[in-house]
Amino acid sequence: MPRFTRAELDAARSRTIEDVLPGPGDPPLRVLFCGINPGLVSAATGHHFARPSNRFWPALHGAGFTPRLLLPAEQGELRSLGLGITNMAPRATARADELTPAELVAGGERLQALVAEWRPRWLAVVGVTAYRTGFGRPRASVGPQEERLGETGVWVLPNPSGLNAHWQLPAMVAEYARLRAAA
Repeated sequence: MPRFTRAELDAARSRTIEDVLPGPGDPPLRVLFCGINPGLVSAATGHHFARPSNRFWPALHGAGFTPRLLLPAEQGELRSLGLGITNMAPRATARADELTPAELVAGGERLQALVAEWRPRWLAVVGVTAYRTGFGRPRASVGPQEERLGETGVWVLPNPSGLNAHWQLPAMVAEYARLRAAA
């Protein structure tokens, strides 16, 4: 992965990244993974979960969602596996805590519309705090939620950011694997 200067990362602020959604001939979505928002490295590369310390791709592979460890630049391969990626808030920031509660609530509303259109089996929100704020569920915890969005189940996964030291990769893989078994 290329290294970026501070100026290049600052220029990536407020950029957005396109969602990874099925194209013609791809299977229907089994799981739509929803990040909180793009980080600056992701915005600079145009690829979701692109910071080297982010554990999304290793957790996805370790849980058996992908046949091999994918690089962020290979995110398009998820489509053929019935997987997709979006973000709750589209604006890139250095840290998720730079987002306002209003941005997360708007993101929750956008997600509901996206789920109604694409009808994945599961919406997997990676980040319990963002889910709590965006969906007005202050007591939500990691795991399957009682709430459904139409026919779509909702699962909250631990945030794979390297800044989330509370969750180590083996525990994260186990939680992702519980979702995979349900999907």
